[in-house]
Amino acid sequence: MKKFVILGAGTAGTIMANKLAGVLSRDDWSITVVDRDETHHYQPGYLFIPFGIYSPRDVVKPRRDYLPRGIEVVMAGIDVIEPEQNRVRLQGGRVLGYDFLIIATGARPVPAQTEGMLGDRWHKDVFDFYTLEGATALARRLKHWEGGRLVVNIVEMPIKCPVAPLEFSFLADWFFTDRGLRDKVEIEYVTPLPGAFTKPKASALLGDFLDKKRIKLAAEFATGSVDQGAKKIVSWDGREIGYDILVTVPTNMGDEAIARSGFGDELNFIPTDKHTLRSKVKDNIFVLGDATDLPASKAGSVAHFQADILFENILDAIDDRPPGAKFDGHANCFIESGFNKGLLIDFNYETEPLPGKFPLPGVGPFSLLEETKMNHYGKMMFRWVYWNLLLRGAELPIEAEMTMAGKRR
Repeated sequence: MKKFVILGAGTAGTIMANKLAGVLSRDDWSITVVDRDETHHYQPGYLFIPFGIYSPRDVVKPRRDYLPRGIEVVMAGIDVIEPEQNRVRLQGGRVLGYDFLIIATGARPVPAQTEGMLGDRWHKDVFDFYTLEGATALARRLKHWEGGRLVVNIVEMPIKCPVAPLEFSFLADWFFTDRGLRDKVEIEYVTPLPGAFTKPKASALLGDFLDKKRIKLAAEFATGSVDQGAKKIVSWDGREIGYDILVTVPTNMGDEAIARSGFGDELNFIPTDKHTLRSKVKDNIFVLGDATDLPASKAGSVAHFQADILFENILDAIDDRPPGAKFDGHANCFIESGFNKGLLIDFNYETEPLPGKFPLPGVGPFSLLEETKMNHYGKMMFRWVYWNLLLRGAELPIEAEMTMAGKRR
């Protein structure tokens, strides 16, 4: 019997497990999925917890409820991957051999990478919201906060869900407006990038968006350290920005097992062919989702589109054919802008976000690069789609390859 091993049962790994289980004969193939714990987290939902829109029970469910029956699920950490021996060593001593390996180990915030970030005031004045613990601690802090300087800071790129820090800033503007505190709260968005919206077309249409919401922008700020005593962040070139509450997006890194295995980059992301999703480590290893080093967004929509492509390429690989499907870098992201409105962007490796209607030309119902209530509803409906369709590998009406239909140049 041939063996398929999937490392990681987050969004990408769960989708692939469901897709493969639906077509591979159980007489000929075994599928083993490895993850370190029993709970699956809807990570886009973390954004809403600090503002009381979602609670932890909205974003956490039993992992096994979304994995297909008839496969083996192993709850263990990964010790090391040994490509030349076609095996994975797990923490605890178990060894898994494989014919094909899918690595979907994701990305994680690592606050220890920034000097001073993990101090006595961590989750008291300094918060992340990319973890359940950080988001819930921040919810408690904001609930009774009476105002001051709120700094939203991205330490360095790449990060999971690149638009989430912007969304947090917009939701904070709405949250404090509703509480009658907006005039007492100064919001500053601090990014290492040249601007909040870096693509030319998006910047032209949305460049004054932060000004309208009275959110100050500090661009090209490369955070080097956090001084918790003085309540300030310091860039590598010596610039300083003070805060009362710091909401940070720490350095994002791949799984530590990738470093132990010796084939990741400096952030533990895996060298991957940008079109076929085959690893550059060995031909029988494929990578998808946040674990890749691709120049694509680390977002749930990308994992979905990649999974559609990878599924076709794995079937080719099983039949000893070269991968025929090509991932074009397609990403599709709703951006919450507050006050029950949202934006939508759709782009790929070659094409920047453009205005228009999505997914149906001239009809929508969603509008690209435009703030609408329908875009907000799309964002909020996605949680149901995620739990009930996306994770289960269902066919969705959005193609993996980006289309220009409905877009205006």
